[in-house]
Amino acid sequence: MDLTPYRNCLTELAAASGEFIRPFFGQAGLVVETKADQSPVTAADRGAEELIRSLLANKFPAHGIIGEELGSERPDAEFVWVLDPIDGTKSFITGVPLWGTLIALLHEGQPVLGCIHQPILGQLMIGDGTTTTLNDRPVHTRKTTQLASATLLTSDPFNFRNRMGPGTNDFLAQAKLVRTWGDCYGYLLVAAGHADIMIDPIMNPWDIAALVPIIRGAGGVITDWSGGEPYPADSTVAATTPALHAAVLAGLKA
Repeated sequence: MDLTPYRNCLTELAAASGEFIRPFFGQAGLVVETKADQSPVTAADRGAEELIRSLLANKFPAHGIIGEELGSERPDAEFVWVLDPIDGTKSFITGVPLWGTLIALLHEGQPVLGCIHQPILGQLMIGDGTTTTLNDRPVHTRKTTQLASATLLTSDPFNFRNRMGPGTNDFLAQAKLVRTWGDCYGYLLVAAGHADIMIDPIMNPWDIAALVPIIRGAGGVITDWSGGEPYPADSTVAATTPALHAAVLAGLKA
């Protein structure tokens, strides 16, 4: 399947949504609402998703859409776009640029193309399961083979501890460096070869879909914590270098 027209569209969607979101970042007095699940949302989240949906309706009117903020349209279509306009809204509302726009394309229910766009830092990562690029330059996961040499990332240490329980400290202590450079930006760092492990205990479909072709295209491994497919179910996610994956899953299980 030739993904070229969809890749071109992905680039256009990222650019347009980035232009919309950028003025909201760091804005004094930005209004933050709390959704039913207690997560924050802003006009930037909702407006960016509305914009992306409008552009997709003009380009591919028969395609489906699944979005975090505005729900689903034709989710059973052959091609479906999955949107998270601002993944990492907690970082966004506190002026931290470790967030991004996630856009994925599903074909027959499976992610075949995805992007992470960070418009403040000017970074666009695109993966198709075979290759991954950052600003058009191919990137690859690191060759780290030992947990003792690894940089491990997670989005929220409290969610991680709640899921892991008393074994949390023992597991984290195996890594050389542990940081909360999280949300989609943590996966960008793994795919680009700047970190080795990214772990999340709570993920929605719109959080996951774009990450699958990105991590795999960079030569990494991405599964749920049991080693199964991370998409489409709401899921735990572990993204690692190939040599570390088995050890990470063993540590999570223990």
